[in-house]
Amino acid sequence: MTTQIILFSLIALIVGAVVGYFFSISKVKSLKAEKQKEADDVLNRAEKSAEEIRRNAKKEAKEIIQEERADLEKEYNKKVQSVADQERNLTKKEISLDQKIEAKERDLEHIKRKEEELDREKSQTQLERGKLLERQNDISEKLERVAAMTQEEAKSELISIMEEEARVDAAKMIKRIEEETQEEAEKKGKRILAIAMQRFAGEFVAEQTISSVELPTDEIKGRLIGREGRNIRAFEQICGVDLIIDDTPGMVVISSFNVVRKQVAKMTIEKLIADGRIHPAKIEEFHDKSKHELEQRLREMGEKAQMEIGIHGMHPEILKMLGALNYRTSYMQNQYQHSLEVGFLCGAMAAELGLNVKQARRAGLLHDIGKAIDASAEGSHAVVGADFIKKYGEDPDIVHAVRAHHEDVKPETILAHLVMAADALSGARPGVRKFLKESYVSRVTDIENIANSFEGVQKSYAISAGREIRVIVENDRVNDEQTVMLSRDIAKKIEEEMSYPGTIKVSVIRETKAVGIAK
Repeated sequence: MTTQIILFSLIALIVGAVVGYFFSISKVKSLKAEKQKEADDVLNRAEKSAEEIRRNAKKEAKEIIQEERADLEKEYNKKVQSVADQERNLTKKEISLDQKIEAKERDLEHIKRKEEELDREKSQTQLERGKLLERQNDISEKLERVAAMTQEEAKSELISIMEEEARVDAAKMIKRIEEETQEEAEKKGKRILAIAMQRFAGEFVAEQTISSVELPTDEIKGRLIGREGRNIRAFEQICGVDLIIDDTPGMVVISSFNVVRKQVAKMTIEKLIADGRIHPAKIEEFHDKSKHELEQRLREMGEKAQMEIGIHGMHPEILKMLGALNYRTSYMQNQYQHSLEVGFLCGAMAAELGLNVKQARRAGLLHDIGKAIDASAEGSHAVVGADFIKKYGEDPDIVHAVRAHHEDVKPETILAHLVMAADALSGARPGVRKFLKESYVSRVTDIENIANSFEGVQKSYAISAGREIRVIVENDRVNDEQTVMLSRDIAKKIEEEMSYPGTIKVSVIRETKAVGIAK
């Protein structure tokens, strides 16, 4: 029984397998037919797409060919036009060259004619020259017989006369050239010397840039220095000066080129000594207080100067700088008093000329304000001062007068000339400026000795503190033309042998007397 069941099961399996196989084959054939159909569809679409692409490609190729053809035609037309233009230009140049060649040929013909004329003239000149030489020899023989002099003697005499005339002409020419160049040379020289002297810090400036402060006891020096130099470093940093503490008993020295800063530092030390407490905080406190007090004092001095001169309306910063001039000197002349004096002189001269007196006084008062401004500013004190007052709204005429009072620019107004004249008057009057007596006497003596060393000099006098020398010559030994050469030679020798500030004017005087007797 069991065997039958197994047998039937195997038969069933075999039959199922056979049926499944035939079913699979049928299904595969069906799928293959479908895929073939899809492949045919894809192929058809691809052929249609390829045909469409070919048509589009042909169309685009035709458009590109047409565009390239059009561009080539344009380029060809341009080339043709360019060739035509070049041909026209060449034709014009050929015509121009032909014309030039014809002109050159005419010039050559003209030159040939000139050469022929010159040859004829040369021949004629040679004939005339021969005649002139014969005539010259005849005249020379006659002159030798009349003058009883040989030709060489006459030639030497003529040369000496010509040399003397040449010297006279040279002296006249030198005088004319000196007169023409004197004005420009003086301007440039003054400007260079003025700027150089203003920036120079020599012995005199060193003496004026230090200030001493007396101490009650030397114990204060140690307190001013502080532990490990803390106080002195703080003081120099806050006040912007150099504090010199040495072995000099009962004194310390403050050094600074800024006169206002130096005065503030001095006031600060005095306050520290009076208070007794010396440390960085107190130094800063008393420095601020001293600075405020000095600014107030400077402004008050500026207002005082403004009131004394009879003007008003100046900016507070200008008033402060005017007050600072009280701590500035030039050749020991206080610049605050000098500015007041120049202001008054300008006003007096303006009144005589019928000009604006207040404007003239204002310009005179402000002319040296640049000397109170910090030395770090570029340029001479006239330029620096003019820029400063211009910044604070001063009148353009006053600004120009300040800028031009040392001829840094050409003075163009009467006011500028007034300021120049008043400044010269205030600085040059006797006694206003102090010089070293020994230096003054030595310079005057040296100048006179140099002048007296020249032949024909009778007397010489150095005047105006050695800035001018007047030389009197013997009129029978030095003529008018030689005075020019003599003044030049003396000036040159002074330049070579002496060292001096500014300029020295050499004036040579020749006295001529004529005596007539009436009978």
